[in-house]
Amino acid sequence: MKSTLSLLESTDFPEIHRTHLETLQANLGYRCNQSCVHCHVNAGPQRSEMMSDEVIQLMQQLLDQETLRCLDLTGGAPELHPRFRDLVLHARRQGIHVIDRCNLTVLLEPGQEDTADFLAEHQVEIVASLPCYSLDRVDQQRGRGTFEKSIQVLKRLNRLGYGIPASGKILKLVYNPVGATLAPDQKQLEDRYRRELSEKFDLQFSALLTLTNMPIQRFGAVLIAQGQFDTYMNLLKSSYQAANLAQLMCRTLISVDWQGYLYDCDFNQQLGLAIPPHSRSSSPWHVRDLLQTGLRPRRIRVADHCYGCAAGQGSSCGGALTGSTA
Repeated sequence: MKSTLSLLESTDFPEIHRTHLETLQANLGYRCNQSCVHCHVNAGPQRSEMMSDEVIQLMQQLLDQETLRCLDLTGGAPELHPRFRDLVLHARRQGIHVIDRCNLTVLLEPGQEDTADFLAEHQVEIVASLPCYSLDRVDQQRGRGTFEKSIQVLKRLNRLGYGIPASGKILKLVYNPVGATLAPDQKQLEDRYRRELSEKFDLQFSALLTLTNMPIQRFGAVLIAQGQFDTYMNLLKSSYQAANLAQLMCRTLISVDWQGYLYDCDFNQQLGLAIPPHSRSSSPWHVRDLLQTGLRPRRIRVADHCYGCAAGQGSSCGGALTGSTA
């Protein structure tokens, strides 16, 4: 697979700085039961990278030490990590909000039969990928049969209280465009999702998040193969909105890869753009460094893919940055 890093490193994206640290986003590994065409992680069933017990323990220490508000667990499918539940329980004991970035169908995998009940019991927010409300579009992105399985899981989550107003159990759905386009207006699309999912399947959810596809990893390789990379980058740059800079997720978040190295965001992680070494080390920042010294406000490492977060309504792991309902 051709890397897009060389096409993105030279950039005129504005300089931005982290203000403080609220969210620890941890990629527990690249193993997944799906292989989606838009996946910026290039996750799949054949990937074997998984976070070690040592790094899990370091993260638990960090949760004890830092005044973090949120632990955001991602992958791959984070639920497939054998220490997933340990991390959730540790964070919840500290009063830290936990997000599980779930592809839905993983909850039907062998060994995951009671995972939905576990998530509900511990009030874990579920951010679930559902790139459309129609069978054809979802199966096109995520594989045959995915839509029907996703609806099956969503019905079970509703029965557990997820997405039901006043239940306290948050269920957010995630939309990604199929191709080299920006997402439509988040509020209007959310209204359409609510209508379609309610009328056809009697389903409820808390909010819809629209995400921009990043020109990296699997999606970046598709753009190159189709001769659309430059066209897509031109779209992102021409749609840039300076007002989005103040709300970029990297200003209050730090990303940890499966080996424990630190990045300004999950997209930088997939490009290998680690936080540079501090003065006493030649290695990139690691969780153990954060435990010893803390992470002061600093300049964020940017490249041309950052235009994906600042284009149009803006995009982050929490959805659109302007006009957002999330």
